[in-house]
Formats: sequence, C-alpha cells, structure tokens
Amino acid sequence: MTDWSSRRETWRRERQGPALDRGPERRIRFSTISDVEVDRLYGPWDWQGPDAGGGGPTEIDHLGRPLRGRPGRWDEFDPARDIGLPGEPPFTRGIHPTGHRGRLWTMRMFSGFGSAEDTNARFRRLLDAGQTGLSVAYDMPTLYGYDTDDPRVEGEFGTCGVAVSSLADMELLLDGLPLERISTSMTINSPAAPIWAMYIAAAEKRGVPRAALEGTIQNDILKEFIAQKEFLFPPEPSLRLVTDTIEFGTRELPKWNTVSISGYHIREAGSTAAQELAFTIADGMAYVEAALARGLRVDDFAPRLSFFFNSHSDFFEEIAKFRAARRIWWKLMNERYRAENERSTWLRFHTQTAGVSLTAQQPLNNLTRVAVQALAAILGGTQSLHTDAYDEAWAVPSAEAALLALRQQQVLAEETGVASTVDPLGGSWFVEALTNRTERAVWAYLDEIDRRGGMVAAIAAGYPQREIADAAYRFQREVDEGDRTIVGVNRYADPDEVLAIPLLQVPADSLRRQLARLERVRRERDAVAVAAALGGLREAAARPESSETNLMPHFLRCAEAYATLGEICGVLREVFGEYREPVAV
Repeated sequence: MTDWSSRRETWRRERQGPALDRGPERRIRFSTISDVEVDRLYGPWDWQGPDAGGGGPTEIDHLGRPLRGRPGRWDEFDPARDIGLPGEPPFTRGIHPTGHRGRLWTMRMFSGFGSAEDTNARFRRLLDAGQTGLSVAYDMPTLYGYDTDDPRVEGEFGTCGVAVSSLADMELLLDGLPLERISTSMTINSPAAPIWAMYIAAAEKRGVPRAALEGTIQNDILKEFIAQKEFLFPPEPSLRLVTDTIEFGTRELPKWNTVSISGYHIREAGSTAAQELAFTIADGMAYVEAALARGLRVDDFAPRLSFFFNSHSDFFEEIAKFRAARRIWWKLMNERYRAENERSTWLRFHTQTAGVSLTAQQPLNNLTRVAVQALAAILGGTQSLHTDAYDEAWAVPSAEAALLALRQQQVLAEETGVASTVDPLGGSWFVEALTNRTERAVWAYLDEIDRRGGMVAAIAAGYPQREIADAAYRFQREVDEGDRTIVGVNRYADPDEVLAIPLLQVPADSLRRQLARLERVRRERDAVAVAAALGGLREAAARPESSETNLMPHFLRCAEAYATLGEICGVLREVFGEYREPVAV
C-alpha cells in the first residue's frame, strides 16, 4: 500500500518547492464562490468521511431516537459505503442506475410574458424546437394573487410572466398543448393552490383526467419568507395551504409533484452553496413534518416531493452540492422519518442556471456562463434543466434568445458525450473531498436549526435571513474590492460598450385583450355559482385545519365557476390576514 504521507512530503520538497522558487503562484483568492478555500492539491488523504472530525449530526435524532444506518464513526472514507454505485443508497452518484444513458434530463425552459395567447405561442415554438417539458412563469399581479385590472398592480401586467386571472386565461394558455403526454411546471407560491386548481379544471374540461396529469407546482412558501418575499399570508395558514396540496395530490394526482422545495431563490438572494442546500433541506423537513402531522404516511407522499436548485458558476462546488444533497436527503428520510419505500429517499431535482450571475454588461458573455452552469447541473445528475437566456439581465428573453438557450442544452446532450456515462467525476479526489465538506457544513446548519426549534421557528427569528445577508454582503464586498472577478464588470470592462441586442417588448394589444377577457368572464359567468363557491371557501378556511377542511376541493369549485384569482385570494386575505415582515434590528 502506498505511503501517501511520505510520498506527498517528498513531492512537496522535490517538486513543489523548486516550482515555487522559480515562480510564485498567482496572487488571487483560491476559493469557491462560497469562499471555501481550495487547496493546491487533493489526494486520498482528503477522503475524510462526512462525520469525521465532528460537525455532523449526533448519533441520536432530535427526538432522542438512535439513528439508523449510520456507522458509529466515519474515521476513514469508505468509497463502497459513502459513494456507492448509481441507483443505490446513499445515491451520491445518482438515483438512477443508468443516469442519462436511458433518458436525458427534461429540457424545461421557463417561459411566460404578456397574455395567455402570447405565452401559448412561445410554448408551441419551444416544443417544436425540441423542448421536452413546459414551465410557466407568471406575472407579478398573478404571483401576488391580484387580477390584472386591480389598481394596486397597474403597470405590472405581463412584464415578468404570463397573466392568469381566471380559468379562461388558463384555458387559452394551455390551448392545443399535449397535457396528456407532457409535464408542466408552474412557478408560483402563495396563490399556488388556486392556480393549480385552474390547471386541473382546464385539463378536465379537455377530457384529460386529473390522475393522468404530470407536473410540478413550486408551492414552496417557506423560502418566500427567507428569500424571495412573495408571501401573502402569515406562515401558519401558508403552511396549511401547502399541506392541503400535498394531501390532495397524494390522493387525486399520483403523478404530480405538489411542492418543489426551492433552493434556487435562496441562492439568488446571496447564500453560499452550503446555505442553499441546508435551508432548502430544512424547508423540506418542515413540509414532511406538516404532512405527517396531518395524518399522512411518509411513504404515501414523500415519493412525489421534488427539489429545485441553482447552478452557479463555481463548477466543482455545484457538482459537489448536488451529490451531497442526495446523500443527506437519503439519510434524513431513513434515519429521521423512517421511510420504507426507497423512492421516498430519492432527492429528485430540477435545476436552473444562475440568473444572479448574468450581467447587463457584455451580455453575450452570459452564453458562456450558462453553458458552464448547465454542464455542472448535468454532471451533478439533475432530472430537468432550464438554461437562462443571455439577455435576461435586461428583459424577459426574446424568442431568439430563448431558443438559443434551449440549443445550449441540446448541444451538451447530443455533441459532448457528457450523458454517456454515469457520474463521471465520481472518485475524483477533489470532488469527493468537496462533497464531504459540503455535507459537513450542511449538517452543522441542520443541527443549529434543530436547536432553534425547526425551520418555521428559525425563520420567525430571522436566522436564515441573517446568514444569507451576511454571505451576500461578503461576496459583494469581494467583487467591489476586486478580490472576485466578474468578467466585463470589474475586470476586462469595455467603457465604449453599446447595447446591440434585441429586447422583447410585450405586444401593445396584449393588455387590451386581457382586460376584455376578464370583463367578459365577469359578465357571462353564473354569479350565483361564484358566490356559493367563494362562500364555501370562506367557511372552510375559517375552520380549524384538518383533512375535512382541505381547501383544494373549494379552489376547484371556484375555478370551475370562473371566480377570479383576485376574488379567491381576497377571501383568503379576509380569513388569514396579510403578512407583514418584521423590521430587522
């Protein structure tokens, strides 16, 4: 057996030392974007297990139960146990034995602008170009539960997504799309349940039964309180709505992911990679515990939980993050939640390249950034992927830019060979060391969140928000001081740069068509049926949370009666109240 300690010392003396004498290394910060120091060299001496040296979880869980499936100590890294093989626990190398050889990741481009007609046309073009999944972006009024004609949202129509004020809009949005054979993702949170009800109602009107529908609603309200801030109601009723959708989906839509537990927005707010992973997993734990408290069995709902991560520009850090995520979730679902169905322990995730990394300066540079970030997601084992368009720092992507972003995925899939083998970086001394280091950092955060009483209590106390703010400040200071290079921004800038790319403009008549349709819906619908549906929703929402007061059937009745999103959310605002974030001190 090789004496690596002795060999490394000889290398340092005979090879490294003379090389440094001849010329010093570059005087830059050798660290990841998250400011994790990167060593000059990695080798088998770095293969320390995630529990070695402390920082990991204790040998009993937060309820005092002994952990199952964890060795007493991980003093040495055991590749057979800790990396394993693809498709077997702990799933470090992926949840599927054949990786992308059997099936490529779903190419799911996030799209939406203007009216339902505008976005439907974009969907059709992307599907014709080879996109394999739909992903709906909603505009700001919809995200906040308002109708397009509400005076509080004047000027916000369609600028960051599609406007959906009623079932009539949803019907047009989905017109002619193959819902029976393609999955749909919808990025919406506080109003997720009523919007999902509109989707189900629109599909059933076309003859597609709800049990056949495949897709995902983001529906991750806890990360809104942490990062994105698109919340409507206080945390407790908001969590009730998420639990209602999990329960309803478990019983009625077996192919649907009722929550996409999202680290993406946490990372966009400035978190480190480890914080993104830790706070996302902690949010997932809160949803699991809420569903268990409702009376569901973990193996009934856990197989349909999904995750959504950011892929940033630090190539190896991102790959390590994805690999660590699977291993941590497997341990939690086994040890803490006693899952018996192996699918309950799978961490399935969608990835989007890092919008926050895109620059308005020299926007064509974003093509390179996105390609590298997408490659990291693929090598990390993502199940689906959105690639940002190069012009997104300026506006909603133009049709040309969105198509080019899709083509980036297709080139990676078809021309590079990255899908030919499973987890090709598995066994890399650097990648495995970084995977373990990420896992240790995540467990330390999870232990601290447990100590604070769980994620809901930690959010109320502002703990994750402060951690993210500190990380964002550190990174921005590095950029401002030149310690972290952003090409075209703080280095290699072009003072004579002139923007010369076409930007999307929402069609001038889109708002007119949207407002006319909304007025027609209110005029032609059955007012008695609308009042009855909204009254039933109000009564159920006012009653204590339980399976008997699940609000999804009421949202469906409201959708089918053509109640508007603003009317539905108005009822919930009356009953639940509106949340106002406390001032940080």
